[in-house]
Amino acid sequence: MDGMNNDVMIAAENLTKVYGVNVAIDDISFTCKRGEIVGFLGPNGSGKTTTMRILTGYMPPTAGAAYIAGHHTINDSIAARERLGYLPETVPLYPEMTVEGYLAFMGRVRRVDNLWERLDDVLEAVDLLDRAESYIGSLSKGMRQRVGLAQAMIHDPDVLILDEPTIGLDPRQVVEVRELVQELGQRHTILLSTHILSEVEQICDRVIMIIDGHIWADMPLAQIVGESDTRRVSLNLINPTRDTAQVLSNLAGVSHVQQEGERRFAVAYDGTEETRSAVAATAVNSGWGLLDLSSDRPTLEAVFLQKLREAETMRPLAQDGEQAAIEEEE
Repeated sequence: MDGMNNDVMIAAENLTKVYGVNVAIDDISFTCKRGEIVGFLGPNGSGKTTTMRILTGYMPPTAGAAYIAGHHTINDSIAARERLGYLPETVPLYPEMTVEGYLAFMGRVRRVDNLWERLDDVLEAVDLLDRAESYIGSLSKGMRQRVGLAQAMIHDPDVLILDEPTIGLDPRQVVEVRELVQELGQRHTILLSTHILSEVEQICDRVIMIIDGHIWADMPLAQIVGESDTRRVSLNLINPTRDTAQVLSNLAGVSHVQQEGERRFAVAYDGTEETRSAVAATAVNSGWGLLDLSSDRPTLEAVFLQKLREAETMRPLAQDGEQAAIEEEE
């Protein structure tokens, strides 16, 4: 990658991946800098896993290029993998091996210098020193996730790519793994894929949203939830009617209304006092029995759902364009 900043540890340049006639990702580009923890979000089938597999060198892109710490993931794959640790959604562990034996094996594969010293450091980092002689097959799922993180860290890489690191864990295990990822973020660049948006809010510095194979948002988390053009008010009503959500949606300045229970409604609006006043007046004049109206801080979930709705409105336009191109060729 010509002239790449030394602080850029992950770079995707115009990545496209096509499977037959299906386009999984389409000309996406982003970078992650040294010391960042970046949340990589998207619905199922959005292209997240495809992108991560390209970044890790698991598969080549149809077009574009990916770099890890300045090394091309295909043309310079060994150097790229030396700087990269990867935790896939399904951790490739050997249940018949001990924790220490497995990590030693992975360390030898990685050609780690001072392997046994490094092994002790990694076991301590993931809090598994007391389980070093345990067979992996006897461990809880949370413990196995820790082993998976340990194998990704054994060679002390600059970059960690983690695909759903807390999937299937109980609440206590989720907290433990989350705290570990936060600690690792002090020394590594981390790209984290997850469906748990609250987790991203607690861990990540920045968010990238991918929908339908395109990047729909890429910005600091503080900006995405703190400086969004959309604000929310929450209404608690005594006697809402069937058309309450529709009536509120029709007000000028209101972009979306979501019912959150039998009597509570969340209204996304333009942030002006006029719109907020109109929402309250409508609730009173309609006889819905307004118990309270409170402001909500924009959440990552609200912004994510907003981006999904925007993507859905663009799909018919894209399909019409594709059909027009086919007819023109014919």
